[in-house]
Amino acid sequence: MVVIRLARGGAKGRPFFNIVVADKRTRRDGRFIERIGFYNPIAKSNEESIRIAQDRLTYWQGVGAQASPTVERLIQQAAKKIAV
Repeated sequence: MVVIRLARGGAKGRPFFNIVVADKRTRRDGRFIERIGFYNPIAKSNEESIRIAQDRLTYWQGVGAQASPTVERLIQQAAKKIAV
């Protein structure tokens, strides 16, 4: 099964997450199919904290990829940001 999930990067105490499409059986930070965005939980007010390529997200969900609960929350958060 293909999932849309977070892959952690960054340094100790300064997390940074890539939003990736990966096979469910691979490790969290291991091999992935495609990177479709990022999430920076400690972004300052003038920095971009989340970006998701909506066209690629729509494509992967259309072919059956399931988003993790955290990524679902981030998708909703990004949609609110765009609407404002």
